[in-house]
Amino acid sequence: MKNNTITLRDIYRARRAIKSTVCRTPLVQSLSLSRRLERSIFMKLETVHDIGAFKIRGATNRLVNLNKEDQKRGVVATSTGNHGRAIAYAAKRLGMRAVVFISSLVSKDKVNEIENFGAEVRIVGDNYDETRAEAEKFVAREGMIMVEPFDDPFVIAGQGTIGLEILEDFPEVDTVLVPVGGGGLISGIAVALKSTASNIRVIGVSMGRGAAMYESQKAKKPVEVEEVETLADNLGGGIGLNNRYTFKLVQQYVDDLILVGEKQIAAAMKYAYEEERMVLEGAAAVGIAALLNNLVDDIGHRVVIIISSRNANMDVFQRIIIRK
Repeated sequence: MKNNTITLRDIYRARRAIKSTVCRTPLVQSLSLSRRLERSIFMKLETVHDIGAFKIRGATNRLVNLNKEDQKRGVVATSTGNHGRAIAYAAKRLGMRAVVFISSLVSKDKVNEIENFGAEVRIVGDNYDETRAEAEKFVAREGMIMVEPFDDPFVIAGQGTIGLEILEDFPEVDTVLVPVGGGGLISGIAVALKSTASNIRVIGVSMGRGAAMYESQKAKKPVEVEEVETLADNLGGGIGLNNRYTFKLVQQYVDDLILVGEKQIAAAMKYAYEEERMVLEGAAAVGIAALLNNLVDDIGHRVVIIISSRNANMDVFQRIIIRK
């Protein structure tokens, strides 16, 4: 990992590092989408991980690459969802201490989930920025290691192992749709795919409100965005004004970024449930939304959608499913 970039070699190293603890996920054809679009549409099911989300790949690669002294010190994360679950789970598997900071707005259910995966939970602050500030003070005081959710080379390389699996299982692929928040997932996948077959199109999909990577690429520099309520809440938040990796990797390797609206995300979640028998959170359904609404130009005939996570808020999910 040199010059603030990630290489295909880094991703192969990540695969070796996480192979014994992170499962290979299935690539399955969506018959309903394939019929509807008259193309071969496949879904990469990151939902089958024990934590229900792709984040386990990057978290595990980050933790196994800490030196022995840092592993003894333990790790800290600030999260409201899948990043916290991933750090808690990976740390427990490796026998490390993990402390996850969350804000007072996070539901008790999420607190319980993170604790059940083995982490200590600290509830401080009324929003992400306040919680992050307290986590940084804790790290400075306790000498533990902060693990970033996306802008970290080992995290990016871990997520990139998804790209290697797609190439091996479906070498004919011509388009891959990837949910985009901070950019760690799409950066890793794009490096893996483009370094091997530059003709594969990598398309990022975000929600229409508060899409930090989309707005930053449009501005040609990292910018702040207002974080607003969205069904794709796990794609929210900024990419960091001092972003070191993901902004440049997206700029270099990703072919296009598109946005989907809230009604489109809700319809995609309902479609996935009714047609595919899958419970998805909004962030995982954005690729389906893009296809259902014909938002991707030059889509190709062999398409993979990254189905990133299953950890839906069930109250929200049930309201969407019963909506007429």
